[in-house]
Amino acid sequence: MHRRLIAPGALAASLLLAIPASAASYSPGAPGIGDPYYPAYGNGGYDVSHYDLRLKYQPRTDELEGTATLLATTKQDLSRFDLDFLLEVSEVRVNGAKASFTTSGQHELEITPATPLPKGTPITVVVRYSGVPSTKSAYGFSTWHRTPDGAVAADEPEAAWWWYPSNDHPSDKATYDVSVAVPDSTQAISNGVLQSTSSKLGWTRYNWRSDKPQATYLTTLAVGRFDITTGKTSDGIPVINAYSKDLGANDGAARASVERTGELVDWLSGYFGPYPFNSVGGYVPNTTTGYALETQTRVYYSPKQFANGSNTSVVVHELAHQWYGDDVSLAGWKDIWINEGFARYAQWLWSEHEGEGTAQELADYVYASHPADDAFWTVKPGDPGPDNQFDIAVYDRGALAVQAPRNEIGDDAFFAVLKGWPKDHAYGNASVGDFQKYAEKVSGKSLAAFFDTWLFQPSKPAAPAAKGASIASRSAAATVQPRSWKKIAATNSAHQG
Repeated sequence: MHRRLIAPGALAASLLLAIPASAASYSPGAPGIGDPYYPAYGNGGYDVSHYDLRLKYQPRTDELEGTATLLATTKQDLSRFDLDFLLEVSEVRVNGAKASFTTSGQHELEITPATPLPKGTPITVVVRYSGVPSTKSAYGFSTWHRTPDGAVAADEPEAAWWWYPSNDHPSDKATYDVSVAVPDSTQAISNGVLQSTSSKLGWTRYNWRSDKPQATYLTTLAVGRFDITTGKTSDGIPVINAYSKDLGANDGAARASVERTGELVDWLSGYFGPYPFNSVGGYVPNTTTGYALETQTRVYYSPKQFANGSNTSVVVHELAHQWYGDDVSLAGWKDIWINEGFARYAQWLWSEHEGEGTAQELADYVYASHPADDAFWTVKPGDPGPDNQFDIAVYDRGALAVQAPRNEIGDDAFFAVLKGWPKDHAYGNASVGDFQKYAEKVSGKSLAAFFDTWLFQPSKPAAPAAKGASIASRSAAATVQPRSWKKIAATNSAHQG
């Protein structure tokens, strides 16, 4: 994963282009969506509702050709707008007419339509492009991962730039059709449901569809030679898993973990409510990365996640994100606690289910393991900053900040919140503040001071007096390592590549 702060000063230059006199009341869309963690990410002036991507990829040379069709609506009187993209563009059309385009900054494609676009105008943007993704970088990194038999696009907080133009911020979610032609005997894996395949002249085209809103960083593409397995959850949700045919010694452990996806979705549904999408599964390509990622409906796992044997805990973590992070996505990147704190807490609940340590025991252990002067406590899970967005404190202190309100409001209200939140904010975006308000509504308690202590103070919360009611830090038993701890800690690199 990538942790950096992009200074907004460089953005101002692209706003200084003169507006034609005929469009004096119109202005360019901002080159960033306004997220303080990543000021250059996303774009202003429009909202995308659907992406249609028609691609052709040659694994041998890493050459990608594509036509992206974006359906969007303008949010202002718009003279020009940006897309986030890195490959070479040959043509852009807006509502059928050719548009002029140029590039700026590290990843901006600036598009000027033939005529200005009034606020509220439905627009169809067609971008034709090609290139070799592995030759592209921005801010000194790449999220396009070559494999011996193809490539993978999966990363956070960005991955789309290398394979399709987008409004790359989780606050602009959209549905997707992803159609990919690859050489015969090679497969293309993406999100959602495989609608159809067809073969012609040595190429096979795979047509995938995601029919529920999806954040750009949660889209994925994997091309290679896979062994694909299928099944269903108890509720009839199709399960599609894929494993590279060259995983070597990690193959058995990967399958022993990921093949339990249907079972784990059934189990998580008891806590979080019905699974929110119409497909689920995971894939394990032969990559050298060390992380996993909750790519919507089709989780990405690195083989390294299974280097020490089966790892159901990481599968629980990534599947929990399908509710907390994918169904309900963060409003801004500072709200990362809603993703990672709850996914980590799901691992604690799984530990309890497996009889390897209760959530309370794990909370006590985390609390006792970090003295007050540990830098662990200086990271604020409710707003950790871009450099600490994937710090271990966001996970472990973040899970503590889930157990603490459980003790404060009681199990009945807590589990009602846990299950009600994904339903209340289904397929949308929400902030940490929104979660606090929802917990207060369900529990009937004022929790502002409580959330401030556990999420926003850069210091260790005071030990509670009542062991039975809260984090039992003074108990000698709190320093005893729960049996599940090493398994949970083995997933600490899940979002750190």
